[in-house]
Amino acid sequence: MANLINLEQVSKSFGIKPLLDAVSLGVQEGERIGVVGLNGGGKTTMLEVLAGLESPDSGRVSAVGGLRMAVVTQRGVLPAGSTVADVVLAPLGMAEHEWAGDARIRSILAGIGIDSVGLDRGVEGLSGGERRRVALAAALVQDLDLLVLDEPTNHLDVEGVQWLAEHLVGRRSALVVVTHDRWFLDTVANRTWEVVGGKVESYEGGYNDWIFARAERSRQADASEERRRNLARKELAWLRRGAPARTSKPKYRIEAAEALIADVPPPRDNVALASFAQRRLGKVVIELEDARLTTPDGRELVHDLTWRLAPGERIGLVGVNGSGKTTLLRTLAGELEPASGRRIQGQTVKIGWLRQELDDLPTDMRVLEAVKDVAERITLGDKEISAGQLAERLGFTPARQRTPVGDLSGGERRRLQLTRVLMSEPNVLLLDEPTNDLDIDTLQQLEDILDGWAGTMVVISHDRYLIERLCDSTWALFGDGKLTNLPGGIEEYLRRREAVAAMAAPGPAPVTAARIGGAGDPAVVRDGAADRAARKELSRLERQVAKLDERETTLHTALAEAATDPQKLQQLDAELRAVVAEKETAEERWMELAAELE
Repeated sequence: MANLINLEQVSKSFGIKPLLDAVSLGVQEGERIGVVGLNGGGKTTMLEVLAGLESPDSGRVSAVGGLRMAVVTQRGVLPAGSTVADVVLAPLGMAEHEWAGDARIRSILAGIGIDSVGLDRGVEGLSGGERRRVALAAALVQDLDLLVLDEPTNHLDVEGVQWLAEHLVGRRSALVVVTHDRWFLDTVANRTWEVVGGKVESYEGGYNDWIFARAERSRQADASEERRRNLARKELAWLRRGAPARTSKPKYRIEAAEALIADVPPPRDNVALASFAQRRLGKVVIELEDARLTTPDGRELVHDLTWRLAPGERIGLVGVNGSGKTTLLRTLAGELEPASGRRIQGQTVKIGWLRQELDDLPTDMRVLEAVKDVAERITLGDKEISAGQLAERLGFTPARQRTPVGDLSGGERRRLQLTRVLMSEPNVLLLDEPTNDLDIDTLQQLEDILDGWAGTMVVISHDRYLIERLCDSTWALFGDGKLTNLPGGIEEYLRRREAVAAMAAPGPAPVTAARIGGAGDPAVVRDGAADRAARKELSRLERQVAKLDERETTLHTALAEAATDPQKLQQLDAELRAVVAEKETAEERWMELAAELE
């Protein structure tokens, strides 16, 4: 394969900080490269130097002649006075009937959400998320040799992320993409670049391969890297527990990696945490009875909703844009009253609410002062830590803790907001898109903290790894006015959304890589992307069934121990029935997929 673009001994600094230090790398035809690293570590700078948007301080950037390349950055700059159609379709030089008759272009416009934005709208009236989607669509409709994307999954919902991943895997063009979405990285990338300390480390495969390599590197590190090694071991254990190896190319020392996690316990003890949560919260947490939720202009989002959050319950909340996820979270938080019905809150409930907005930070303080303004010390799990220690775990070095809040970047403000929420020691956490602007290392730290957190949690997120890792159940708003439980998690959500789209289509629905026929479905045309999607779902289901098996065993033991407590017996029996039903659903889906892949 020919090299499309090369960096040779490239260095780039801003101020005294070298972001790239004598970096040499190249992109080959057909490669799909995921770029990871800490916020502020040089990912975007490396991307902009690679794409020719920034000149290196030293070294050389060379590209093959006639290279067709598109770059989508986070800046979201669109030509003033243009319409969406001017930006996306005019550069193609096609008449309307030509692009309208091109199934590939129509698929991109629908998949990225341009249909809902409107081709005739002026770009000045678009939101930040809509501007990003327009810029992304303008790149995707082109026939390219290389596509360079910086955080393309920001402002996309779960469906949009799924569609984009499948589209990129199906393209012939090479790809370089900065992303913190671990599911997206694992699905799309066949190589991973980690930008760290001014260098770029290269690994074969996606997120899981990268985690294996980091765990092996941690095994060989000296004692000063103990904390990082423990995090890598825990993450690796979660990835490997209860399922076959998920690496795409087992080139690393798997035996050594297995030895690393031989004594790593499960990420959390759900029974112990639920018991502790009940002592902290009592029986009543937050309840909605016959609630009706509406938008400010009176449009109904949810009707006749009765929902009772239990002590220690961990819920992932997903749904289509505009279905009312944030409105529901605001109602749970008590900021918004239901249009009808009522909200009940337990007397001991203390809510920690992470909003999407960053307008609740004291910009006249320094970082450590802003954290200490909430509390000096807190207890996480069975350990007491100081404000400075928690801030450091979430990415603020001792030196950075002296920085004025007003001088922080968007990602740093998000981390500070999260630190302040946790320092308030809530027993109910409401998290609205907590992964926005967080790098993968900070996400791992956040998950590690929340693994041992005892309380009730509701999380809105398009990050599938976060939902699977932290949440024990998934609920969805489909825009039909109801809140629906999804025993099959995100995969079930996507299947249901696709079924709705197929029913709404005027003609026979096209078979996409996301559609996997179930029992009794007509035969469908499969391709490589569909097989990969099916095998990934098969692996997820194996993990889910193993997890439910463990939970079922634990509940049987708890039932035996609670023989003299009728109220607890009733509660445990109800939970056991729900676990068994969820396991049966997962097993049936597993058998369907296994039969299709034979």
